[in-house]
Amino acid sequence: MSITDPSIHTDSTSALASRFLGVRGLTDLLASRLSPEDQVPQSMTESSPAKWHRAHVTWFFEEFILRPLPSYAVYDESYRYLFNSYYEAVGARHPRPDRGLVTRPGAAEVGGYREYVDSAVVEAIESGALDDAALDLIELGCHHEQQHQELLLMDIKHLFSTHAFGPAYVDRPADDAHAPEPLTWRSVSGGVTEIGAPAPGADPAGFSYDNEGPRHRVYLEDFEIAERAVTNADWLEFIADGGYHRHELWLSDGWAHLGQTAWEAPGYWESGDDGWTTFTLSGRRPVVADEPVLHVSFFEADAFARWAGARLPTEFEWEAAAVTAGDARGQLLDPDRCHPGRAGAAMIGDVWEWTASAYLPYPGFVPANGAVGEYNGKFMNDQHVLRGASAVTVPGHERATYRNFFPAASRWAFSGLRLAR
Repeated sequence: MSITDPSIHTDSTSALASRFLGVRGLTDLLASRLSPEDQVPQSMTESSPAKWHRAHVTWFFEEFILRPLPSYAVYDESYRYLFNSYYEAVGARHPRPDRGLVTRPGAAEVGGYREYVDSAVVEAIESGALDDAALDLIELGCHHEQQHQELLLMDIKHLFSTHAFGPAYVDRPADDAHAPEPLTWRSVSGGVTEIGAPAPGADPAGFSYDNEGPRHRVYLEDFEIAERAVTNADWLEFIADGGYHRHELWLSDGWAHLGQTAWEAPGYWESGDDGWTTFTLSGRRPVVADEPVLHVSFFEADAFARWAGARLPTEFEWEAAAVTAGDARGQLLDPDRCHPGRAGAAMIGDVWEWTASAYLPYPGFVPANGAVGEYNGKFMNDQHVLRGASAVTVPGHERATYRNFFPAASRWAFSGLRLAR
């Protein structure tokens, strides 16, 4: 459903307020496991401090919901500069690479900002001060915050991995190792296939971002798709067969990137006397053979698929296969786990899956007017689409039409792959 569809709001305003507070509360829960010092650093340009995530999603509601209201008093005018992400229509903003240098406001003051905005949004909802367009934006803002909940965990994982002693975000028991399920294939019939989210109003219970539509037809050849994601055990075979040293397996840009980075394994993996380990949100752990491989780039996924005698599915093939696979879900966000489960038949959950498709607009796509139109459309270049969801995706935020996207060399997302042929 588009962000401008008034039929999103089928519940009462009090239900919308409860949903808003529930989403906001989960962010607070995730941040509660971090010290104030944990929330300030930025471990790489692509990531953001936890404190910034908390403030930015709050700024979104203040900027787009509350500022237009004549009675609203802005919390702090400097926040419009500090916590704008990329909205050119809003104005100047703090440089992204320097977000970790913003020591003030502190984590506690950001908490006060969140409480102030929460109270104002709930009052605006319940007083009837918001029109349908503003109520739509609250729904968008809730999904936007759920995206940042996943980003917060991705970024904290990267930050903690740089610590000399690899602290744990969440303590949990070690997973038992099992042999992976054999790799089997499912046939999917081709032909003319409808792809994308339903048109506005066609699915009142659903939500989708603008980049998931318009729904349109594509032609697919018959194909097969793997019944499970590629596992750590599969990847160990790739490593053992020299996969990172065989130029014939790699795209030209991927091989060049490999030369610059000297990658020998997925992100966070290390080889020691006792075998391979990987850094998790529960600290460094042994690599578990039957879990989906995690933290691989598009370049690595493409090379693995070629080594395996297969290929990556297009995003259209992936969606067609997912729609016929039923409602099964793999591991989604459990704040007491924050890690994939065993690789199973579910196509949604555990890891985002790279596809062969570039991130491009669907036929007829038109960004929304105003600053909100900058949400997706202007990023449709030099990125690749991932489908599904991951173990740090909030339950209810996932769907078969969801189009995630990252540059080809990225691998701090919870990204893996599924083979097609």
